[in-house]
Parts: sequence; C-alpha cells; structure tokens
Amino acid sequence: TGLYLFIFLKRFYLFERECMGGGAEGEGQTDSELTVPNIMETAFYFEQAGVGLSSDESFRIFMALKQLVEQQPIHTCRFWGKILGLSRSYLVAEVEFREGEEEGEEEEMEEMMEGGEGLEAHGEEEGEEDEEKVTDIIPKPMWKAPPVIPKEESRSGTNKYLYFVCNEPGRPWTRLPHVTPVQIVQARKIKKYFTGYLDAPVISFPPFPGNEANYLRAQIARISAATHISPLGFYQFGEEEGDEEEEGGAGRDSYEENPDFEGIPVLELVDSMANWVHHTQHILPQGRCTWVNPLQKMEEEEELGEEEEKADEGMEEVTARGNSLSLKIMHMSPWTARLSCSLCPQYSVAVVRSNLWPGAYAYASGKKFENIYIGWGHKYSPENFNPPLPAPIQHEYPSSLDIMEISDPTVEEEQALKAAQEQALAAAEEEEEDEEEDEDEDLED
Repeated sequence: TGLYLFIFLKRFYLFERECMGGGAEGEGQTDSELTVPNIMETAFYFEQAGVGLSSDESFRIFMALKQLVEQQPIHTCRFWGKILGLSRSYLVAEVEFREGEEEGEEEEMEEMMEGGEGLEAHGEEEGEEDEEKVTDIIPKPMWKAPPVIPKEESRSGTNKYLYFVCNEPGRPWTRLPHVTPVQIVQARKIKKYFTGYLDAPVISFPPFPGNEANYLRAQIARISAATHISPLGFYQFGEEEGDEEEEGGAGRDSYEENPDFEGIPVLELVDSMANWVHHTQHILPQGRCTWVNPLQKMEEEEELGEEEEKADEGMEEVTARGNSLSLKIMHMSPWTARLSCSLCPQYSVAVVRSNLWPGAYAYASGKKFENIYIGWGHKYSPENFNPPLPAPIQHEYPSSLDIMEISDPTVEEEQALKAAQEQALAAAEEEEEDEEEDEDEDLED
C-alpha cells in the first residue's frame, strides 16, 4: 500500500509540475491546457451511468491527449472512445487542426500521388512498345469500370475531423487517413474483428479497398454519424450557415454551441427521445454526406441540376435524421434512455444507449453532455451475419447453327473427298500443260 501511495503522489507531483509550470513555461502551455478536454469530469459522469473506463486509465488517457496536443497543431480535441481488438485495442482521439495547418500535409500527399501516377504512366508507355512488337492483336475488353466517386474534402462531411489512434496511453499517436466513399460502402457489407495492427490486411468478401487503418477509419465515420447525439437546442447554426441551409441544406456541416441554451430537465430527456437530436451529418448510401452525380460531366447539365440535387439532398438528410431516432429494429427501439439512479432523480444524469451500435453512449446533465463509444466496432444485426455469396457462374456460350461443331466424316466420305481432290489436281495440271504448249507454238510462229 505504501508503494502504491508513493507512486500516486509522485505521478501527481509530476503532473502538477508539468501542467502548472512557472514563468514562461506556464504561459506557453496555456493554449494546450485549454485544448485538452476534461477527461476526468467526463469519466465521473459516465461512471455514474456504469459506463466508461477506470479512473486510472482515464487519467493516463488525459495525459496522452495532453501529449498529443503539444505535438500537433490542434485547435479542438476530444476523446472519441475505445475500439476493442483481438490482440490490442485502439484509443481514438477526435481532433481538428488550426486553420491552414493541414493544407501543407495535404499538398505533400498530393505530390506523392502525382509521382505514383507518373510511374504508372511510364509503365504504360513501355507496355505499349511491347504491344507493338507483338504480332498478334490482343482483344481489349469492352467493359468499363464505373466512375469513381470522389471523397469529401477535409473539414467537411465524413472528413470533417481528423482521428489519431494509439494502442495504449504513452505510446505514439498515429494519424488515420481520410475515408473514401467506396471504403464506407464496402465496410457496410463486411464484419471483421480488429487485430490492433494498423497495417494488417483486411481479408474479406467482398474485398475491402485498404488495410485495417482504412477499415478502422470507415467504422469510426459510420459510428459517429449514427450515434453522436446532443440535447435539443445545445447547438445552433450561425447566421451564414442558416442562410445556406435555407437555400439548399449545404450549411448543415457547420454548427456552434448555443450560448442561450439553459439545459433540459433530466426527466424530460429520459421520457422522450424527441429532446435528442443528431449533430452530425448522415452518410448517404453513396458513402458521402453530400450527394454527387459521377455521370454528370457537362457543365450545362450541372448548372441546371444543381437546384434539384440540393433539394433532393436536403430531403434525404431530413428524412434520414428524422427517422434515425424513432426507427425500430425488429420491434426494438434504436435507443434506450434511463436515469443513472432512480432513487434520487434530482441528482441523476440522463443516459442514452444505442441499440444499433452496442457500446455507444451519451449522457446529459444540465448544460453538459458527451458521447463515447467502447466496443468492438460492429453494428447490431437482428439476424446472424451471413457474408454475401459469390457471383453466379457465367452461362455457357449460346449454341446456334452458325457455331455448332461439325460432325466427323465417315470413311466413304473421306475417300470420295480425296478422289475429288485428286481429279481437280489432275485437271489443273492438264490445263497448265496446254497453256505451256500454246505459248511454245506462238514463239515458233
């Protein structure tokens, strides 16, 4: 006991010394201290609901987030949750960089991609030279791949935030790449356990385009879009965003805290889910938060269809978000709300649990609320998960009179054909001899 007390006091002393500091050091850490979320307070509220991590692990996560904020140009930071794995688990931090900090990294990634494209083009030229040398003409398939749906830009839609992960507090944080629509679409069709290694391949059918880091990022986007809720009125749109929303719904991506929010009584939050709303955008079946038409290339058609697309997009968002809190799954509500303690409701907090994504929780008490996810990263399915079957076997080539195989000839037919060929050959030789004799006679005359 004395050893544990000594270790605790030493950690507390080092933490207090690092956070408070003195003189210039304390002044330089002001921004980072304000950016680091109050993990211990959040852990206290979730502990009342019987959810969350231990106090020791929460404190270590707080120190790990503080280290992340000091290393990266982070504007906002929050603890997203913990995704369990077979060998190791992932601690996930949701951050937002300061303005202009991420642009440089994106340009470097684009340069790397351009360099890769140049190498591919060079390889194609060599392949064309080899094709010229080959005498046989190889038929080219008529099938064309469907157009690639572009991913959403940084700070918008599914890529609104950046995510850093680590296996344990104190280990280095790793930034996850941006998610693409095809990764989200394919992630909906498979169900895989995480191993704890970001470079591990994802072996599945249908094949997933990426490794475990990409699959983890896709699952984080899906869970965030489906389970991040807040009390009604906690967030509001700014004046500019509100005008854009009235025009076509494009301003829904940006929101801010409502300074006039006074909180909703806990009993009302528990009695009706109408007092809870989603504050994140819904992911469409296309894999994006905002719909795009990949087949539409003409500028005139784009200008004509902008208004219709925006209207359809707004209707899809409103329909999806309105039904997501009340949609039932096999006669079961997607959300379960309860009090942390029914014996003293005046001092309790409202706790909401997602039945669609087991492990997702939210609490609200007065003007405070928070979301957290601690689970395996799997969506609930009322029936057992069955992977899709392979594509059906292709049919045989259709048979007709033009392409039917010729039957083998009999011996008599072969002998008759051979005799006819010999007669034709003899007749041809006689004609040649007659022509030669005529030419000789002409020369003598």
